[in-house]
Amino acid sequence: MNAFATLLRERIRRDRWQLLMWIVGTALLAYLTYVGVTQSYGTQQDREALLATAIANPVIMLFRGLPSGADEGAFMLFLIFPFLAIDAAFMSSFLAVRHTRMDEELGRTELVAATPAGRTVPVLATVAHGLLANLGLALLTSLALLSTGLAAGGSFVAGFGAGAVGVTFLGIGLIAGQLMRTSRGANALAVWILLLTFLLAGLGNALGTPTADLQRIESSWLTWLSPFGWGEQSRPFADDALWPLVLCVVFGLALAAASVAIQSTRDFGASLVPERRGRPDASASLAGPTGLVWRLTRGSILGWAAGGLLTGLLATSLAGVLADVVTELPSVQAILEVISANGSIAQGAVIIFFEMLGILAACAAVQTVCRARSEEAHGTAEAVLATPVDRVRWLSGYVVVGFAAIVIVVASAVVGAALGIAGRDGDWSLMGDVAVVGSGQVVAASVFLVLTALVFVLAPRVTIPLGWTLVMLAMVLGLFGPLFGFPDWLVHAAPIAAAPTVNGDGVDLQGLWGLLVAIAVIGGATAALMRRRELAPAG
Repeated sequence: MNAFATLLRERIRRDRWQLLMWIVGTALLAYLTYVGVTQSYGTQQDREALLATAIANPVIMLFRGLPSGADEGAFMLFLIFPFLAIDAAFMSSFLAVRHTRMDEELGRTELVAATPAGRTVPVLATVAHGLLANLGLALLTSLALLSTGLAAGGSFVAGFGAGAVGVTFLGIGLIAGQLMRTSRGANALAVWILLLTFLLAGLGNALGTPTADLQRIESSWLTWLSPFGWGEQSRPFADDALWPLVLCVVFGLALAAASVAIQSTRDFGASLVPERRGRPDASASLAGPTGLVWRLTRGSILGWAAGGLLTGLLATSLAGVLADVVTELPSVQAILEVISANGSIAQGAVIIFFEMLGILAACAAVQTVCRARSEEAHGTAEAVLATPVDRVRWLSGYVVVGFAAIVIVVASAVVGAALGIAGRDGDWSLMGDVAVVGSGQVVAASVFLVLTALVFVLAPRVTIPLGWTLVMLAMVLGLFGPLFGFPDWLVHAAPIAAAPTVNGDGVDLQGLWGLLVAIAVIGGATAALMRRRELAPAG
């Protein structure tokens, strides 16, 4: 028991700042969404019209929650519940892998196993740690909704619904740590399961049976294959059903129990999925550090590129749907006209989706630079630097590949946009707007690339949490800022909102020169400081 308490305290101390950001960020997202909904869809008529339009279009249903009525609370959860659950799922799966497979990679698990804690107590402490984190997220999110004046029952069902989905992904992360040989592989497996189950829930809702007034959907059986679907079936502010949340928690705990059983018999360093054997000889592309970085990161970059392709496809294929929406919703029309500077509705749709694309491209860049920190912490960077490769050239490899990742993600989106236009026989002149806005987001995402590299040089131990925090902050300000009524100067503090865009028939350069200057100054400072920096392998 003493070993369990000691390990639990150690996990809480290590994660305190990361978890605080996840939990407070999720609660803040719930609160600000309510504020945005009351400003943009203040009347019952607006909400009913949007629900009817969404239910009639399966593409919209793929990326939203389960419609349960047009009352304020139920409508807000239709818009935001999947994203609250995604926050909890990411937080939980990363937490599980960090304290199991990653600790095993770094040799910590073997050291702890030599103490009275043994082999299974560390996993039990991780389970308790994850449950406490999800309890905190559920309570704070519930309190955030309560503070808006919404009903107590629905607020607690919504908050605990997000936390229950998080518990399921805590179990998925633990099992992924047992299946895969590396923490990178375990995180990738957990994220792919997250994306697949998210789409399953959306597909199950899209194929469901709507009521005659188009205000509610009874989901198809596909929804029951997804933890997101279980959470949505609680229908906060409508049915307030708790039993689907019990299903989430029981399934997550069952996976956690299986993980403990596997850990008690598995050899250290082994995995249920065997590691793939490499080639006997390295290819010519591995002759330099940049080729090595590409080899290490190409899988994740291709994953982000697939997201870019889908985003571009939606940007142009949904333009026609939005045109139908605005005929019945003047508030939505006003938002799109402001975004496109009195341009067309299709231009507004392209700008919104390509700002989301800017976030995806920034994620690809940040993840690439964060890989430099992982290589440094694992000691493999030292082996590379023992060759004639100097420090600046070594880090430059990650920056170059990070920029290539940005270009690949945006180029995929442009291809997706072309496919969307071709699929609906639309207006090909829209491709000019796509090229302008896409180029602007390349510049915006490059700011995050050099910023993360600078953080890596100055404060390597916080590279990963701070890099991702900057992206999340930009997403809240740039994407949700106009919806939340933030002032323009605060919205444009996010590079994705300050990037060049289309302005009716012209091009608005906005903060282009400021972004380019920031990239040059930060990039130059990073290169200069890297010359004097010592390796910081302890992480």
